[in-house]
Amino acid sequence: MDTVARRHVAAWLLVCSAMVFAILVVGGVTRLTHSGLSIVEWQPIVGVIPPLDQAQWEETFEKYRQTPEYLQVNHRMTLDEFKGIFFWEYVHRVLGRLIGVVFLLPLLYFWWRGKLEPALVPKLVGIFLLGGLQGAMGWYMVKSGLVDDPRVSHYRLTAHLSLAFLIFIAMFWVALDLLSPPRGATHDAAVRSLQRTGFWLTVLVGYMVVSGGFVAGIRAGKAYNSFPLMNGHVLPPESFIIDPWYLNFFNNMALVQFDHRLGAWLLVFFVPWLWWKTRRAAVSNRARLAVALLLLGVFAQIGLGIATLLLAVPVALGAAHQGGAMVVLALLLWLNHELRLPQYASGHAR
Repeated sequence: MDTVARRHVAAWLLVCSAMVFAILVVGGVTRLTHSGLSIVEWQPIVGVIPPLDQAQWEETFEKYRQTPEYLQVNHRMTLDEFKGIFFWEYVHRVLGRLIGVVFLLPLLYFWWRGKLEPALVPKLVGIFLLGGLQGAMGWYMVKSGLVDDPRVSHYRLTAHLSLAFLIFIAMFWVALDLLSPPRGATHDAAVRSLQRTGFWLTVLVGYMVVSGGFVAGIRAGKAYNSFPLMNGHVLPPESFIIDPWYLNFFNNMALVQFDHRLGAWLLVFFVPWLWWKTRRAAVSNRARLAVALLLLGVFAQIGLGIATLLLAVPVALGAAHQGGAMVVLALLLWLNHELRLPQYASGHAR
């Protein structure tokens, strides 16, 4: 696989990664505007075409009027108001289909032209299958809110969110490998320590994504809107009132929000520590830039999180905070990749 082909495939994957970021933000707005249950059917092909005239709008609205959300929550909603929530769910679904097309067609083209090395093909096919699974998970999530309780399952919501991040990780990491192919391992003990720290920080960010999914799913951000304490407590006394005790980690607003805050405090400590250790190690200028941007990104993200909490989750801040998580993850992946490039073995930075 020549250098030009590598760059073309990497550029395509980065475009797809940017589209995943976009759908994540749109998905956040869809959730925060309570738009996710406005389309009550899953029509992967014909669903691309929205209602085009008054009769079609009336028909679509009538289907929504049969749902528990309309009957229990939005029974006074007008057709014009319905169009507002329909818009976000429609954009979210169409963007998901567009990502599938933008991924599949170039994949087939590159494969047909022989521009993909054999080891790369199963990775790309796997990413495409993950995308298909994500679409099915999205509908599975929506279905949970079309029954008696007009709320989507927070377990399914968290799975849907986590899959989006997993797809982004896979695309972005493969793109980084294509732009800077790994060709060996370092023997520098300090750099190896940074690699381990970077890996565990990635795990921590993954934990933040999952815990953030549960915060969003049970709307825990609407409670305990104070900082740094939670209504005057480090850990609210009602954090373990659900029986059995382990369900509190998923269903209790107090404990779910505390767990998410705990992850943020860990990032506040460990990311500056990583930044400081990276400055003292024999790493590349790109690694130094990545860790500096990561430090700024983490503090910006935490600031967004605090503002979102104090203001009881306004739509703009909530969506920005969700998008910020993917920005932090991208910077951390870039840093991890830079720390794994072989030039560090010589002890010389680029």
